[in-house]
Amino acid sequence: MRLTSKNTAIVVDSTADFPEAPERFQNWRIVPLYVRFGSNSYRDYVELGPAEFYARLRKAAELPTTSQPTPGDFLATYEELAGFERIYSVHIAGRLSGTAESARTAGRELGEGRVRVVDSGSASAAVAMLGLAIQRRLEHGTTDEEVDRLVDRFRREAGLIFTVETLEYLAKGGRIGRAAAWAGELLRIKPILTIADGEVVPLKRVRGNRKAFIEFERAFTSAITGAGSGVRVGIAHADAPERAEALKELVRRTRPKAELELVTTLGPVVGTHAGPGTVGFFWFEDP
Repeated sequence: MRLTSKNTAIVVDSTADFPEAPERFQNWRIVPLYVRFGSNSYRDYVELGPAEFYARLRKAAELPTTSQPTPGDFLATYEELAGFERIYSVHIAGRLSGTAESARTAGRELGEGRVRVVDSGSASAAVAMLGLAIQRRLEHGTTDEEVDRLVDRFRREAGLIFTVETLEYLAKGGRIGRAAAWAGELLRIKPILTIADGEVVPLKRVRGNRKAFIEFERAFTSAITGAGSGVRVGIAHADAPERAEALKELVRRTRPKAELELVTTLGPVVGTHAGPGTVGFFWFEDP
């Protein structure tokens, strides 16, 4: 079967932090996760956006909690896409959330093998960037086999490095992974982290934001040689626009031919676990 943007839809969950996707692409849909403050539950981005969320988070006596979409949420979206022969459902790492499993349950209920669920092995802008890479292939015509090869390569080769203001949010949300050993470090020690095999993994500890950005530059320029032609870059921040601007300048200065594909704010669900001040840097070579 030849897959195109006319016969194939892409569904992402809201942790992709790409709320404008359905406006940009007629074949995209977003299924929101949920964030709960006390007894009140909100659909990520739909009923609670980033600006209001971070304002509430900074004043909250207790940290919010999050939950995955139900299979019914996914099924309703898939049924909306009845005019498409194939649906690629691209999601946050299964080790970080049960979202992909909800999507699989809904896909089985829909039947006919129309839904192919993709565990990105990552989070936030990485999910959006994988969806965009699939979209580029749909616009030229592709096959399931070609998309499978893309997904495998993305999971092996896509770069991600991020830092948080504090490990408190990852720890309390149960997403700290192997970075647990660094919890309780002294103030101003900046953990440099990545996600590997769907788990948060510590890379290095540095002191202060300036040294964190030096480490970001070292990782990026070590991975990407030359001027960066064919490289796609994503930046995501949690209420820290000045840090996102600094990363944009880093890309322009060090790899001027790289394409800045996505600059976004971490939404309420990812922000719950990362915390304010987080900044993430993503790249993928895909000419």
